[in-house]
Amino acid sequence: MSGFEVIKSGIFTLLQDKGRFGLTHLGVTNSGVMDEYAALMAHKMLDNDLDTNILEIVFGNVELKSSVDSVVCITGAKCELFINDIPCQTWKTYKITNGDTLKIGKVLDGQRVYLCVKNGFDIKKEFGSYSTTIKEELGGLNGKQLKKGDTLPFMKSNSLFGNRLKQIHIPKYDEEVLTLRVLLSYQEESFSKAEKEKFFSSQYKITPDFNRMACRLSGEEVHSSLNGIISEGITFGSIQIPKNGQPIILLKERQTIGGYPKIGSVLSIDCFKLAQRKVGSYVRFEEIGILEAQTKLKDFYNVFNNE
Repeated sequence: MSGFEVIKSGIFTLLQDKGRFGLTHLGVTNSGVMDEYAALMAHKMLDNDLDTNILEIVFGNVELKSSVDSVVCITGAKCELFINDIPCQTWKTYKITNGDTLKIGKVLDGQRVYLCVKNGFDIKKEFGSYSTTIKEELGGLNGKQLKKGDTLPFMKSNSLFGNRLKQIHIPKYDEEVLTLRVLLSYQEESFSKAEKEKFFSSQYKITPDFNRMACRLSGEEVHSSLNGIISEGITFGSIQIPKNGQPIILLKERQTIGGYPKIGSVLSIDCFKLAQRKVGSYVRFEEIGILEAQTKLKDFYNVFNNE
């Protein structure tokens, strides 16, 4: 089968797309790319459908060898990138030919690198998505992360290459403190005015307990008057407040129900930025209203939906 041969798989490399929807009532999480901006921009630069699959690479150290002529795009975290051992830049499209090697070395700024090919990898969907969910062994290649010796098949393409994103549109992943905009939830009434003021005036440190499921923070304790709630469905970006008062932001592979009170939900497009933050960096929260949030979301997706 023709495509990429995986020479080095890296520490944690997964096939993803925008996610798996409509199955949470069965306990199946959404999954999907953690940083939609980087992934969707790669597809836009290749003129792919926006739900085309893509590789999400954490920590780098990936090497692929091609047996097909095509075009690739690499976005996301700033990293060491080489094609046939020649240094290359990210946020740009490149032609690859039979026998070429592509290496992603050390990740320098950010956390997640995205690599896609023209028209995506030729694999089957499971429950309507290509996304890999390891705990449920769904999607990707046998529901698992990439390993040495795997093959990522794709079709030959002679598309034009050399597209490059303007610097002004390339995110910066080294902000000292990332501001996350929050829509207050219907359970916010269980948090006193003083507790909410403390929440919005404090900085929180990203702990090592940060993965595709959630991001646990450390900082000023915030407490609800509720001891707990009956487990209920939870959305992407929900901020749970457990008994220890330390916020937990739920992400793409969150559990489908939860029993901690929620002070609010981080705007999804800010969760994409959070996905690129490193352990030990800081975030703060800022309230946003529903109408402004809807406008921000519309503006974000219009970038990719407009020709």
